[in-house]
Amino acid sequence: MLVKFDGTKLHEIRQKQDISQAELAARLQVCGIDLDQKAISRIECKKRFIADFELREIARILQISLDELAER
Repeated sequence: MLVKFDGTKLHEIRQKQDISQAELAARLQVCGIDLDQKAISRIECKKRFIADFELREIARILQISLDELAER
């Protein structure tokens, strides 16, 4: 299944929840996803590909559905 992901959507949701890029990266690292703050920034600026397992974990951490993060 193809998923169209827009990093600006991640930026909007993250800011609405008052979570910094560094905090999101730290939460991901606790879950075994090796992304740092710079990687989150590149994802939001559409300069880095995001893997499906990373997208799923980000949605879980932000307590939103994959549909909210991605256009299907």
